[in-house]
Amino acid sequence: MNSMPPIADLDLRRASLCQLLHWLATGRVQPQALAEVYQQAIERLDPQLHAYVDHRSGLLQDQAELADRRRRDGVIGRLDGIPLAVKDNFDIAGWPTRVGLPARGKPVHDDAHVVARLRASGALLLGKTNMDEGALGATTDNPHFGATHNPHRHGYTAGGSSGGAAAAVAAGLAVAAVGSDSLGSIRIPASYCGVYALKPTHGEISARGLVPAARRLDAVGLLARSAEDLTVLLQVLAGYDADDARSRRRRVAFDVPDWEPGHLRTGLLPDLAAVGVQQDVIDVFEAALAKLPHALGDRRTVDFADWDFARTRRAGLLLMEAEMLGTFAADLANAERPVSDRFRQMLGYAGSKSAADYAVADRVLDAATLKMRRLFSQVDVLVLPTTPQGAFPLDGPVPDSQADLTSFASLAGCPAVSLPMGMLPNGMPVGMQLVGARGSDLRLLELAAVCSATLDADPLYPVMA
Repeated sequence: MNSMPPIADLDLRRASLCQLLHWLATGRVQPQALAEVYQQAIERLDPQLHAYVDHRSGLLQDQAELADRRRRDGVIGRLDGIPLAVKDNFDIAGWPTRVGLPARGKPVHDDAHVVARLRASGALLLGKTNMDEGALGATTDNPHFGATHNPHRHGYTAGGSSGGAAAAVAAGLAVAAVGSDSLGSIRIPASYCGVYALKPTHGEISARGLVPAARRLDAVGLLARSAEDLTVLLQVLAGYDADDARSRRRRVAFDVPDWEPGHLRTGLLPDLAAVGVQQDVIDVFEAALAKLPHALGDRRTVDFADWDFARTRRAGLLLMEAEMLGTFAADLANAERPVSDRFRQMLGYAGSKSAADYAVADRVLDAATLKMRRLFSQVDVLVLPTTPQGAFPLDGPVPDSQADLTSFASLAGCPAVSLPMGMLPNGMPVGMQLVGARGSDLRLLELAAVCSATLDADPLYPVMA
């Protein structure tokens, strides 16, 4: 019998995935008790945060009972008993996949590939998280299901389109979460909410069962409260899926995390202000760099004069809007439960473009791949802010530039990690982004863990009491 004192509910909600796995393994907490802590927190706090759009307490308890039974029998999975959230553009059998749209209320029959992997690992599915309408936005201010608020400050955006997932992790309403990232939809909310995010190498995690935004850009993204947690999730979810046309079959394993931090070649942009980064973000970024003299090794200015961040982000957006015309054709035609005027106008813009316009935008992906190859022949990692700004009021203007700094990794198919780097003068967090060559996911996560230990960003977590 375990004689250790019980762990306080708030400490359970503040704990990392790795810490909770340890406590579950040693018997300090049981899956049903952990599920109950998260269940009560969601019921008490989510009405003001609005991170979830579908949460079913009965199903959560059923899952927790099975997890308790597996632990008694000594047959457990890698994530057994861990409560996780899933963005509402992934299929969960028996649940509707609404994608932030009003007319999609019919339950689906099959799990998405990542959901099936989570179930097989023993994870407990807490529910579906809020998102931008059709995943086309970066505020999670949904006209049909309401806005998700930033856990650091009510009335401020959590980012998007995976804003509900990021807010749930930051507020202690989920241990970790699965979302999607096409141009920055996992990294932008991670930056605004002060949590960690990974957009893996394109095709590394199967996107089967994810409602597509743009299949050449779509990536399954991960959110957690530490870089080490992201590593565990990646190892559980990564792998080849023959039923996903874009799944990546590795001829060799991930690049091993063998960088020597002192010998790292780090690429930095020459002028962040010139690419639209706000001065308060630049100040926090430079302060973070000053704390990492050894971890980032040899710092080199990289040439991005040939890369127009805003123009290439718009090219990626056109690819998304054009594919969404087909994906959401029935939603656009539904007169009884119509989409918003904004969503209709954005897709209408793509409809006004020609096939030649689409081909020009598509070529940007090839340009990004070539740029990536040249860049990572000179440096090991590109380091830059995740977003040009911090979170902003939900009732204020929405910056067009939110995805300017995240879109390069998406267009090039590179892995990218966002980690908290500090607080802006207004008390809101902002993230640092590490971008590496394809296949360098584990190396980036190792570097993120080294950097986060030095930056000591843990106090950014606003786990709500």
